Amino acid sequence: MDKPMNMCVLVGSLRKASFNRMLANALISLAPSSMKLDIVDIGQLPFYDEDLETAAPPAQWTAFRQRVKATDAVLFVTPEYNRSVPAVLKNALDVGSRPYGRSVWDHKPGAIVSGSPGAIGGFGANHHLRQSLVFLNVPTLQQPEAYLSHVDKLFDEHGKLAGDSTRKFLQEFMQALANWVETLRFQGQRT
Repeated sequence: MDKPMNMCVLVGSLRKASFNRMLANALISLAPSSMKLDIVDIGQLPFYDEDLETAAPPAQWTAFRQRVKATDAVLFVTPEYNRSVPAVLKNALDVGSRPYGRSVWDHKPGAIVSGSPGAIGGFGANHHLRQSLVFLNVPTLQQPEAYLSHVDKLFDEHGKLAGDSTRKFLQEFMQALANWVETLRFQGQRT
Protein backbone atom coordinates (compact mmCIF):
# COMPACT_ATOMS: atom_id res chain seq x y z
CA MET A 1 0.00 0.00 0.00
CA ASP A 2 1.18 3.54 -0.70
CA LYS A 3 -0.15 5.16 2.47
CA PRO A 4 2.21 4.84 5.46
CA MET A 5 0.92 2.83 8.39
CA ASN A 6 0.08 5.17 11.28
CA MET A 7 0.29 3.40 14.63
CA CYS A 8 -0.04 4.67 18.17
CA VAL A 9 1.88 3.10 21.02
CA LEU A 10 0.34 2.93 24.48
CA VAL A 11 2.79 2.33 27.33
CA GLY A 12 1.31 0.92 30.52
CA SER A 13 3.96 2.40 32.81
CA LEU A 14 4.13 6.04 33.88
CA ARG A 15 7.60 5.97 35.44
CA LYS A 16 10.00 8.28 33.64
CA ALA A 17 12.75 5.64 33.47
CA SER A 18 10.28 2.84 32.76
CA PHE A 19 11.71 -0.29 31.17
CA ASN A 20 8.54 -0.59 29.12
CA ARG A 21 8.95 2.95 27.81
CA MET A 22 12.53 2.02 26.82
CA LEU A 23 11.08 -1.08 25.18
CA ALA A 24 8.50 1.02 23.31
CA ASN A 25 11.24 3.35 22.06
CA ALA A 26 13.29 0.34 20.93
CA LEU A 27 10.27 -1.07 19.05
CA ILE A 28 9.72 2.28 17.34
CA SER A 29 13.37 2.44 16.26
CA LEU A 30 13.25 -1.14 14.91
CA ALA A 31 10.02 -0.75 12.94
CA PRO A 32 10.08 -0.98 9.16
CA SER A 33 10.08 2.31 7.28
CA SER A 34 6.46 1.71 6.20
CA MET A 35 5.35 2.35 9.80
CA LYS A 36 4.99 5.66 11.61
CA LEU A 37 4.73 5.07 15.36
CA ASP A 38 4.10 7.60 18.11
CA ILE A 39 3.74 7.10 21.84
CA VAL A 40 0.41 8.49 23.01
CA ASP A 41 0.46 9.62 26.63
CA ILE A 42 -2.26 8.01 28.74
CA GLY A 43 -1.15 9.26 32.16
CA GLN A 44 -3.15 12.48 31.95
CA LEU A 45 -6.50 10.79 31.21
CA PRO A 46 -9.00 11.35 34.03
CA PHE A 47 -10.43 8.07 35.30
CA TYR A 48 -13.46 7.05 33.33
CA ASP A 49 -16.65 8.22 35.04
CA GLU A 50 -19.89 8.02 33.09
CA ASP A 51 -21.12 11.17 34.86
CA LEU A 52 -18.46 13.09 32.90
CA GLU A 53 -19.72 11.67 29.59
CA THR A 54 -21.73 14.79 28.73
CA ALA A 55 -21.96 17.01 25.66
CA ALA A 56 -18.54 18.33 26.78
CA PRO A 57 -16.52 15.40 28.16
CA PRO A 58 -13.01 16.04 29.52
CA ALA A 59 -10.78 17.49 26.80
CA GLN A 60 -8.15 14.80 27.46
CA TRP A 61 -10.70 12.09 26.65
CA THR A 62 -11.72 13.79 23.41
CA ALA A 63 -8.11 14.29 22.27
CA PHE A 64 -7.22 10.68 23.15
CA ARG A 65 -10.23 9.26 21.32
CA GLN A 66 -9.50 11.33 18.22
CA ARG A 67 -5.83 10.32 18.24
CA VAL A 68 -6.56 6.59 18.49
CA LYS A 69 -9.40 6.75 15.97
CA ALA A 70 -7.06 8.36 13.41
CA THR A 71 -4.56 5.49 13.57
CA ASP A 72 -4.38 2.29 11.57
CA ALA A 73 -3.36 0.14 14.55
CA VAL A 74 -2.32 0.18 18.20
CA LEU A 75 0.73 -1.32 19.87
CA PHE A 76 0.37 -1.95 23.62
CA VAL A 77 3.60 -2.16 25.62
CA THR A 78 2.93 -3.10 29.21
CA PRO A 79 4.45 -4.27 32.45
CA GLU A 80 2.59 -6.68 34.71
CA TYR A 81 1.07 -5.44 37.95
CA ASN A 82 -0.39 -8.20 40.13
CA ARG A 83 -0.90 -10.56 37.15
CA SER A 84 -2.79 -7.89 35.22
CA VAL A 85 -2.33 -4.62 33.39
CA PRO A 86 -1.66 -1.34 35.18
CA ALA A 87 -4.73 0.77 36.02
CA VAL A 88 -3.61 3.54 33.66
CA LEU A 89 -3.80 1.17 30.69
CA LYS A 90 -7.17 -0.27 31.71
CA ASN A 91 -8.46 3.29 32.09
CA ALA A 92 -7.29 4.12 28.54
CA LEU A 93 -9.23 1.10 27.27
CA ASP A 94 -12.32 2.25 29.14
CA VAL A 95 -12.08 5.87 27.95
CA GLY A 96 -11.62 4.74 24.34
CA SER A 97 -14.55 2.33 24.52
CA ARG A 98 -17.10 5.00 25.38
CA PRO A 99 -19.60 6.43 24.78
CA TYR A 100 -21.31 3.12 24.17
CA GLY A 101 -21.51 2.30 20.48
CA ARG A 102 -18.67 4.67 19.50
CA SER A 103 -15.60 2.75 20.65
CA VAL A 104 -12.36 3.83 18.99
CA TRP A 105 -11.08 0.27 19.41
CA ASP A 106 -13.67 -1.46 17.20
CA HIS A 107 -11.86 -3.30 14.36
CA LYS A 108 -8.58 -1.50 15.19
CA PRO A 109 -5.70 -4.01 14.81
CA GLY A 110 -3.53 -4.33 17.88
CA ALA A 111 -0.46 -6.07 19.20
CA ILE A 112 0.91 -6.59 22.69
CA VAL A 113 4.47 -6.64 23.99
CA SER A 114 4.91 -7.21 27.71
CA GLY A 115 8.08 -6.78 29.66
CA SER A 116 8.95 -7.56 33.25
CA PRO A 117 12.04 -7.93 35.43
CA GLY A 118 10.52 -11.29 36.41
CA ALA A 119 11.06 -14.62 34.70
CA ILE A 120 7.72 -14.89 32.87
CA GLY A 121 7.97 -11.59 31.02
CA GLY A 122 4.57 -10.16 31.90
CA PHE A 123 2.70 -13.23 30.62
CA GLY A 124 -0.26 -12.56 32.95
CA ALA A 125 -0.64 -8.94 31.85
CA ASN A 126 -0.27 -9.88 28.20
CA HIS A 127 -3.07 -12.44 28.38
CA HIS A 128 -5.30 -10.38 30.64
CA LEU A 129 -5.05 -7.52 28.13
CA ARG A 130 -5.94 -9.94 25.33
CA GLN A 131 -9.21 -10.73 27.15
CA SER A 132 -10.22 -7.08 27.12
CA LEU A 133 -9.17 -6.67 23.49
CA VAL A 134 -11.38 -9.60 22.45
CA PHE A 135 -14.39 -7.87 23.98
CA LEU A 136 -13.41 -4.54 22.40
CA ASN A 137 -13.21 -6.22 18.97
CA VAL A 138 -9.50 -5.48 18.51
CA PRO A 139 -8.02 -8.12 16.19
CA THR A 140 -4.77 -8.86 18.00
CA LEU A 141 -1.57 -10.24 16.46
CA GLN A 142 -1.28 -13.85 17.60
CA GLN A 143 2.25 -14.75 16.48
CA PRO A 144 4.94 -14.04 17.30
CA GLU A 145 4.12 -13.61 20.97
CA ALA A 146 6.29 -11.12 22.83
CA TYR A 147 6.96 -11.62 26.53
CA LEU A 148 10.28 -10.12 27.55
CA SER A 149 11.62 -11.43 30.83
CA HIS A 150 14.44 -9.79 32.81
CA VAL A 151 13.68 -6.56 30.96
CA ASP A 152 15.79 -4.68 33.51
CA LYS A 153 18.88 -6.32 31.99
CA LEU A 154 18.07 -5.66 28.32
CA PHE A 155 19.18 -2.01 28.19
CA ASP A 156 22.46 -0.19 28.63
CA GLU A 157 22.95 2.90 30.82
CA HIS A 158 21.58 5.08 27.98
CA GLY A 159 18.35 3.11 27.67
CA LYS A 160 19.36 1.40 24.41
CA LEU A 161 18.99 -2.31 23.73
CA ALA A 162 22.18 -4.10 24.72
CA GLY A 163 21.74 -7.51 23.08
CA ASP A 164 21.70 -8.47 19.42
CA SER A 165 19.35 -11.43 19.92
CA THR A 166 16.69 -9.22 21.55
CA ARG A 167 17.14 -6.58 18.84
CA LYS A 168 16.69 -9.25 16.14
CA PHE A 169 13.58 -10.69 17.82
CA LEU A 170 11.97 -7.25 18.23
CA GLN A 171 12.79 -6.28 14.65
CA GLU A 172 11.18 -9.50 13.42
CA PHE A 173 8.16 -8.83 15.66
CA MET A 174 7.72 -5.36 14.18
CA GLN A 175 8.02 -6.70 10.64
CA ALA A 176 5.41 -9.38 11.39
CA LEU A 177 3.15 -6.68 12.84
CA ALA A 178 3.57 -4.48 9.77
CA ASN A 179 2.83 -7.40 7.44
CA TRP A 180 -0.24 -8.39 9.41
CA VAL A 181 -1.73 -4.88 9.64
CA GLU A 182 -1.06 -4.40 5.92
CA THR A 183 -2.91 -7.64 5.19
CA LEU A 184 -5.88 -6.46 7.26
CA ARG A 185 -5.84 -3.06 5.52
CA PHE A 186 -5.80 -4.73 2.11
CA GLN A 187 -8.69 -7.02 3.07
CA GLY A 188 -10.65 -4.00 4.31
CA GLN A 189 -10.15 -2.20 0.99
CA ARG A 190 -11.39 -5.22 -0.95
CA THR A 191 -14.72 -5.45 0.91
